[in-house]
Amino acid sequence: MLIRLNQAQPYVLSLFRFVVGLLFAFHGAATLFGVFGGNQAESGAWPGWYAALIQLVCGSLVALGLGTRAAAFLASGSMAYAYFKVHQPDALLPLQNGGEASAMFCWAFLLLVFTGPGAVALDRFFGSPSTAATAESTTRHEKTPAVSV
Repeated sequence: MLIRLNQAQPYVLSLFRFVVGLLFAFHGAATLFGVFGGNQAESGAWPGWYAALIQLVCGSLVALGLGTRAAAFLASGSMAYAYFKVHQPDALLPLQNGGEASAMFCWAFLLLVFTGPGAVALDRFFGSPSTAATAESTTRHEKTPAVSV
């Protein structure tokens, strides 16, 4: 059972990356353009408009698997800023201050910084050296038998 789970890991990671990136991009589009039921931010307003731009661009890049680690790093940092500057002053816990989405996005993107894009990403087609090295180590890992606990 663990061997099958380990073999699926790079593909599930790609699906996770795609869904998180797409949700983040939709959130940015809602704020930038007022679509999907969002309230449009005033152009150039700090920090809302710039945060939405980061969300749209970084979310799209992460969803496509293009420059995933760099885009995820920027996205994670922007969500940490959102949590500590916007939500945390109201209350300590995310449940109390409405910052659950910021906290979850922050940690999800931080995870992608360290794990990379997974098996299915545009970086692999463009020959990014870091993605090729990750793919090679993933292939080696798949051949290694899983240790059951």
